[in-house]
Amino acid sequence: MIPLRDTVPTKNYPVVNNTIIGVNVVIFLYQVTQGVGLEKFIYTYGLVPARYSIPQISAYFTTPQQIFSFISFMFLHGGFWHLLGNMWSLYIFGDNVEDRLGHLRYLLFYIICGLASGLSHMLLNLNSNAPTIGASGAIAGVMGAYFILHPRARILTLIPIFFIPYFLEIPAAFFLGIWFILQFLNAAGSHGQVSGVAWWAHIGGFVFGIIFLKLLLVLPSATTPETLRRATERKKTPRLQVIRPVGSGPDPHLYGTIAITPHEAVTGTRKQVNIPWGFHKRLYKVVVPAGIQEGRKLRLKGLGKQATAGQRGDLFLKVLIRA
Repeated sequence: MIPLRDTVPTKNYPVVNNTIIGVNVVIFLYQVTQGVGLEKFIYTYGLVPARYSIPQISAYFTTPQQIFSFISFMFLHGGFWHLLGNMWSLYIFGDNVEDRLGHLRYLLFYIICGLASGLSHMLLNLNSNAPTIGASGAIAGVMGAYFILHPRARILTLIPIFFIPYFLEIPAAFFLGIWFILQFLNAAGSHGQVSGVAWWAHIGGFVFGIIFLKLLLVLPSATTPETLRRATERKKTPRLQVIRPVGSGPDPHLYGTIAITPHEAVTGTRKQVNIPWGFHKRLYKVVVPAGIQEGRKLRLKGLGKQATAGQRGDLFLKVLIRA
């Protein structure tokens, strides 16, 4: 299963989340330039439990190096696919958490989730000499927060079956709950880090993400300056939208809604809409003309119900303008 996006819109651009993604990419590009020194680089800046539990090893590292590793390990990755998987998950879930917490609280939340995940792994693998790297633990904390904030959201998921793409909307609580159970089962069966994956860091990050979210929501959010608020305010709705059309009686037509912003209403826009079709969903392009007004309807020919004489009705999308 490949998650594509969630169905919860955000009011502001996730500047912190996108910056974290950018920093991870830049550091990965620097990491791959290390060549023969990559192993030493990973051991120095990764999180190695034995560096803290075995005096003969810890003697080779300074106190600043020991402290810094608790931060640096969450910005290193074991390869391109490791990086891509982590950043894609952060891209999907992080924007909504940042939108709820605000920029500064979200940055604090992400860092402390990463720290907690690292500590969870280290305490359960005290004598391990294998470096742990990756943003997975911090991202697991973000997923834990999303689990609490948006349990009824849906995750648009791609399931390729024999090279045929099927799109399903999976409830976020189910999607993330299954993910957490799989982490726990893998952790229970891996006996430490034999598999090369720090499963307990994922579990610790997820659990502490829920705890830290509760704590941070109690704290007052710093007031965002008006200029920053306007600068980060979204001018567009998501390009990919899920449409749930309805129809009644003998009417062959179906009816749904499509959301755009005031900016898009003036300039026009193009959207990809995901529409239920049997047991899976299909994507269609929708062109919203410039100058469209609230309540106008867009017509998609042939996407309605099956009518008589082998003909199909149409799908009419009512335009909603969200401020």
